[in-house]
Amino acid sequence: MARRTARRALLGYNVRMVRSVPMTSQPPAWLLRAGYHAIGALFALPDTLLGLLAGPVPPEAAGLEPDAWLVARLSERARLPAGELPPAQMRARFELLATPFSARRLPALQRSDHELAGPAGPIPARLYRPAQAPTRGPLLVYYHGGGWVQGSIASHDHACGLLAHLSGVRVLSIEYRLAPEHPFPAAADDALAAYAQAAERHAELDVDPGRLAIGGDSAGGNLAAVTAQALRGDRSLPAPALQLLIYPALDMSRRRESRRLFGERFLLTEQTMAWYEDQYVPDLGLRADPRVSPLLADLSGLPPAHIATCLADPLRDEGEDYARGLRQAGVPVALQRHPLVHGFFNQTVTRSAHRAVAAIAGALRQAFA
Repeated sequence: MARRTARRALLGYNVRMVRSVPMTSQPPAWLLRAGYHAIGALFALPDTLLGLLAGPVPPEAAGLEPDAWLVARLSERARLPAGELPPAQMRARFELLATPFSARRLPALQRSDHELAGPAGPIPARLYRPAQAPTRGPLLVYYHGGGWVQGSIASHDHACGLLAHLSGVRVLSIEYRLAPEHPFPAAADDALAAYAQAAERHAELDVDPGRLAIGGDSAGGNLAAVTAQALRGDRSLPAPALQLLIYPALDMSRRRESRRLFGERFLLTEQTMAWYEDQYVPDLGLRADPRVSPLLADLSGLPPAHIATCLADPLRDEGEDYARGLRQAGVPVALQRHPLVHGFFNQTVTRSAHRAVAAIAGALRQAFA
């Protein structure tokens, strides 16, 4: 009983910290600091204690890391129904939640902001150059997650910086247009334009145009896969050396078993995904288009891929089906299922997520070895 009471108290404190933040303006600095330190202190506890605080892992997610299950529990208690807030407030909340769950400290990195030419105007981008990065070194063009509706350079700032540091590879984070204001194909068009600009402006970015990779998480993984397919056979642009797909969303045309198993209680829910899809592709007739569902495309002739999926993620089966499809098409692919939940790229305050990002960074580094 005492253990259960302590668990509820600690979970409740961190949930109240999130819910108490006003979404119509920038939260006060003291509240951000308090939330940051509270989350950091919580996940600094030993795994055994984190497991006790989170409670038993459901049978369908056996093997899930204790800190990942605790992240899911916190998310479940703090969640607001998708679409309850106006888009601007929802995006502010998404960025706010990303910060306290990110890595505590980042090494010194050179950050520089850029504007890339896009089909509907400038596309903001941020370049992360790790310390001791070689002149004219390789570059990863990266598309953030957020269901095509939210997410930004800011929400993924810590994560992209950490990936650049751990891999030794420059990372160019792309802020593409978001739905519902800009439905499909706006994000896909921006993603392709950003890659083309990175290749064309290689001297300004101090990168080798022959050593480019493409990647993203969740909806960003979708855009990375779509862009890799669009570049196939285009001799005017260098082919990516790698597709780095982190728990990607790859097929909007049907529901797989992992969406049934993990569509509740594991951070990303079925209701949220359906709402995202309705915002990005409101026309149901377009959902089988390979630029929406790249899993339905011909997968031959694509760049090598590293695909990271999560044990307890509604999108798990899509990523793993894509890996099988690539192998059948003769494309080299590495698949790693992490014992985590969706969103771990932005959860590196936890030890397990930090290890997963380190493994992904190793794959990126190896692609350019």
